[in-house]
Amino acid sequence: MKAVRVYSTLICPYCVRAKLLLKARGIAFEEIDVTHDPEKRSWLVETTGRRTVPQIFIGDEAIGGFDELRALEQSGELDKKIAA
Repeated sequence: MKAVRVYSTLICPYCVRAKLLLKARGIAFEEIDVTHDPEKRSWLVETTGRRTVPQIFIGDEAIGGFDELRALEQSGELDKKIAA
């Protein structure tokens, strides 16, 4: 099973929704709070091209935020990505 990382901030409703979806599916994840870490925020922008959170990684692949996670879950692709 690939590792799942969720980069989030303290006040972010989409971060909460992403974590709830993962928990409901029984998918373990590491949460990385970037609220007060400008270096990690800069790294996220450089790596993903996005300024928003959450930013979710499955293994080394940046899959996007909550909307992309939900789309993967609804299409059945989330399980495949995590298991691959």
